[in-house]
Formats: sequence, C-alpha cells, structure tokens
Amino acid sequence: MLPLSQDYIEQLEAIAGSIQESEQLAQYMESEEEEDYKVLQQMYEPIIAELHLEVAKNDPLQLIAFEKVLLDPAFEGLFLPKVLSYSILRGEVSAHDCKYTRQQDHFKDILTAIIQSPNFEWLKKRIGMTVQTGFMLSSDIWITNLINSFQNKRFRYYLQSSKVDKFRFEAERRLHWDRYKKQFSNEIYFTADFPTQISELKVLYPSVKDFVFQRVSRHLDNSSFMPQMKEFIENNSFWGHPEHIEMLGMFANFFELNKEESTKLSDIFNSQRKSVSGFADIYFNWLLEALNSNASVDSSCDLRVSTIIDKKIKDDLSSYYELASLVAKSGYTDEKVIDAVRVFHNNHEGLSTINQCVRRMIFINIRRYMKQLEPMQYHEYFDLNKTFTAYMHAFGNQKFNQDVEDVSLEFINNSLKKFTDKRSNDYQKIKKFVAGTFVEMGFLNDKEIVEMFKTRRKKKD
Repeated sequence: MLPLSQDYIEQLEAIAGSIQESEQLAQYMESEEEEDYKVLQQMYEPIIAELHLEVAKNDPLQLIAFEKVLLDPAFEGLFLPKVLSYSILRGEVSAHDCKYTRQQDHFKDILTAIIQSPNFEWLKKRIGMTVQTGFMLSSDIWITNLINSFQNKRFRYYLQSSKVDKFRFEAERRLHWDRYKKQFSNEIYFTADFPTQISELKVLYPSVKDFVFQRVSRHLDNSSFMPQMKEFIENNSFWGHPEHIEMLGMFANFFELNKEESTKLSDIFNSQRKSVSGFADIYFNWLLEALNSNASVDSSCDLRVSTIIDKKIKDDLSSYYELASLVAKSGYTDEKVIDAVRVFHNNHEGLSTINQCVRRMIFINIRRYMKQLEPMQYHEYFDLNKTFTAYMHAFGNQKFNQDVEDVSLEFINNSLKKFTDKRSNDYQKIKKFVAGTFVEMGFLNDKEIVEMFKTRRKKKD
C-alpha cells in the first residue's frame, strides 16, 4: 500500500471542513434527528464517493490510506457504510470453506469507527447485511476478540446479534457470498499490497493477482502501479516460484512496455523459462485461468507475449504463440488458420491444459464477434456458422460446443425479438436456417425447434 498523496489529503481536508462548517450539520447537532443526518448524507456522500472513485481508478494502491482518513470524526461517519462493504469484498476468501484466509484488520478498524461514532444509531441501519457477511467469513475467535474489545453492552449485543446461525453451513455461506458480491459487480474498489519479501509472497500474492485481473477486465489505467509490478518481476528472491511465473504472464500480457522494459522482461522471462522445471505448465495453468476469467486476454495480448518470448527455444510456449500470432494476424475464420489450429490440437492431448487454452482462445474470438453482431446481420452469422462447425469438428469438445451453442442461441433469440412479423422474409430465412442447421449441430432437437417458432396465443382480456 502507498501513503495518500498531498493533493488527495487537501481535498479531503476541504470536504471535512465544509461538513463541519455547514448549516446542515448545525441543524443536525441541534435536532439530533435522523432526517437531518440524511440531509448530510445526500449533500456530502456523493462528493466523497466521487473522490474515492478517482483514487480507485488512478491511484488504487492509495485506497486504504484514503479510507483511513475517513475514520476521522470530522467526517461524521459519512460514506463509511460503503467503505465497510469494500473492506469486506477485498478480503481473500478460501475456495475450500468460503472463509477469509487471513484476518481483515481494515474491516475491523472501519466497523470500530462506525460503532464508536456519535451517529451510530443511524449508521447501523445501513450496515446490517455487511456486518453479517463479514462475520460469516471471519473466524469465531476473531469475532469474539472484536466483541470483547467493547465495554459498552449495547455495542456488544449489536455485534453478537450479527452472527447468523445459518451461515455456519458452507453451502449457505457460498450462496450468500455470491449474492452479496453481485451488488458491487460494477463498482471499482480493488487495491492490493504487493509483496517485497519472500515471507510475504504466498500470503499477499493471491490478492495482487485478483487485483490485476479486476483492473485489466475493466480496461483501467494501470500505470500508477507499474513500479510495483517491475519491482516484483525483478526481485530475484521470487524467481522460480509459481507466483513469479504467473506475474511474468500478467506483465507480458496486460501491460504496454517501452523498449527497455520489454527487453528486461524478455531477459527474465526466457531465463526463467530455461532454468525453472515445469515453467510452461505453470504458465499455461495461469493462462487458462485468465482466459476463463474476465481478464480480457485477446489478440493484442498474444502479440505482446509473442514479442517477449524467445522462439529459438523449442517448447510449447513457442509453438502456442506461433499459433496465437497466426490467429491474431490472419483471423480465426481463415482456412489456413483453421487447418493450423486443427493440426496443433491433434498434436496434443485433447484434455491437456494447452489445448484448453487453444479452444478458449478461439471461442473468445467467436464471442467477441458475436457480441458485436446485430440482428440485421444474420446473413453474416449464417456464413460464420460454417466456421463454428469446422472448429467443433476439429476439437470434438463438449464444453466448446456448449459455449458456441450459447452465443448462437443468444443471437437467434435477439434476432427473433427484432423480426416479429412471422410472415416477413427475414423471419422465414432465420427459421429455415435454424431448422436446417441447429438439429444437425446438436444445439436443438426437433421439438425445441417447433417450440422456438411456435405462435403464442394472446391471452383474452
């Protein structure tokens, strides 16, 4: 984490001063009514939120320092419920038992500030679900220690009541956690603490990895933490560790580098590639994870990595990126590309990680094109379907077939919403194509085709 820059400090000081000098605060201090506190929220929380978003976008490693400033009583607890949610969401949750892998001190600090705030009676109405979620993910010992840190019985009772019995069961935790996260799916609040010592590597790296994935999936400006990325890559105490190989992958795929940076990365990448046993396996496991996430691995990434790796080293990395570069330059619909992909795929085991990466690479290209295709362009889809069929035959993979089916059905359903006149030429062409093709491809059976194009009776008034 980084300290807060002076510019942000001054802006926060100005906001705090404005709050303290405001007529609205004076009115609230006199009445102590919730409605007057809500007026403060409506006036100042959008201002704080805007500045928080600016930091999150441009200087994410300063976010924790920014949020700690908001704990000052001068801010009257404003925006703390939202910050409390962010602290919950940033914690690393174990896939094993849906619990935090390490204690969340920032969550504790914010919750403590809210409880000790003179405005707690109003703030607690906005944090109930968040506190329950944080406790659900935390250990009983951690919760007990937090509760016992308060002498006030009212505060202790509030915290104790935030422990929900049903969350003792893992299935309930997972269900709730998925629902809770969805509320914030479009918000930007991620930050990370980059490890600088080998003792920190295993502990801090998972959050760094998630942080980078989130940033690149949102196409944000990541120049502010380039120094930390470079320091990580060049730290030779990390060399040979899987985390370092994955970071090499992230740096090579997602970051635009100048000539000096590119040369340095290439030297480290290829030296590790030659000296570390299982380098390619670790890399492709990471790449598959990236391809299956929202991390926006695309043709531009493939071309960047292709310039980094030494093709004179004859291994799977060289052969994969020769193929990926061909796809990027010629397009996945080119007959020569389809043949090259087929040959590559046949030369590796069907369920191998590298073949999974190839299938995913091709599907990402398909999905990107299909997302841009408008219903009026259905003739293009008809032509493209031949390419889909060629790859389905080449791969013989159920997951790939299902993915292609999903994007195809989504396009057809959107087209039918556009062409509602069943007697129109467009509608009839789509119907004829689907009826003649989707059964053969295994997307739909005859009964499902009839159901898709069946005329719905209008309900009588």
